[in-house]
Amino acid sequence: MPQLIFGLIYLLILTRFLWPLQLPLSIKIVVATLGLIALQFHRWSKLSSGSVFSPEFPRPVVALFNWAFGTIVLLALLQLLLDTGLLFGMLIHGGIVSAPDGVRFGLAALAAAAAAIGVHQAMRIPPLKDIQVGIRGLPRQFDGYTILQLTDLHISRLFPASWARTVVERSNKLGVDLIAITGDLIDGTLDARRADIEPLRNLKATEGVYVISGNHEYIFGYKTWMAHYATLGLLSLENRHIVLARDGGKLVLAGITDRASGRTEHPVRDLAAILESAPKGVPVILLDHQPSDARHAAKLGVALQLSGHTHGGLILGIDRLVARANAGYVSGRYNVGGMTLYVNNGTALWPGFALRLGRPSELTRITLCQADAI
Repeated sequence: MPQLIFGLIYLLILTRFLWPLQLPLSIKIVVATLGLIALQFHRWSKLSSGSVFSPEFPRPVVALFNWAFGTIVLLALLQLLLDTGLLFGMLIHGGIVSAPDGVRFGLAALAAAAAAIGVHQAMRIPPLKDIQVGIRGLPRQFDGYTILQLTDLHISRLFPASWARTVVERSNKLGVDLIAITGDLIDGTLDARRADIEPLRNLKATEGVYVISGNHEYIFGYKTWMAHYATLGLLSLENRHIVLARDGGKLVLAGITDRASGRTEHPVRDLAAILESAPKGVPVILLDHQPSDARHAAKLGVALQLSGHTHGGLILGIDRLVARANAGYVSGRYNVGGMTLYVNNGTALWPGFALRLGRPSELTRITLCQADAI
């Protein structure tokens, strides 16, 4: 299916953008060839590592591929808009309406500039985003409790050790009570990413750093990666809960395996079983990589669910397509049957389409408060 979509994009660019330009045929052939090479980015990634999810080229090359790939995708969208305008022009004027080359060159320049901005936004160290969440029944001892959510780090050639080290430094400076990492920490095998993920060993929070799996852990060896996370001091919260206690007040923190576990031999999701032995009447915070099952969590009495996976939809407007694939949840805060769902835009994103426009990455500090306090 992706190859079909990319083929249609390429056909659109060839027939509706490149061919009508008043350029020498040799130049058109060169541009068409470069476009074809860029659109095969994921094929080159698979040749480099055996997986489309882990391009093993030098970081500048991965960034360049993302810029070129993004430029073509954005140009295709702009060309569709232009063609829609030309179609309306034909209906109004009753004859053939064409766009001058200057308009097409302008679209190409706009697409290239937007893609450059998008790649820069994707690769940067994410800024801090502060949110406050009111929870009914939150013990006063946990009023003001802070959780730093990191998610979708996708540590890879595009987000290497130097990037991870800076994220860790900024995270530690926040001095939060607890750090929750909600999946998709890596893209690549342990041998490929061992050095890049090492900085996570230095993450520090008063009550620990907890981690759950995302779908990408299952791509690159679930058991191997979860075991390695443990050696880094990241505490697994897979299919279990813990009780946080402060001066007699209690709060439950639970975690669950990713939806991808249902297609593997690894432990499957059973939130009801995870919460069965949790103390009754105590607010529950759930870590779940994908937001799709939020309604089920709300029915089981979860007060706050922290998720990622969607990368915020990447591009404002196109994000609605991502929302449709995730039960309508794509970015930010939602009230789901009385439960607060927070869908994090991601600390980073998959290096196979590293583009952000209007959906910025984030270091998310969540401050809990009693519901009647806000």
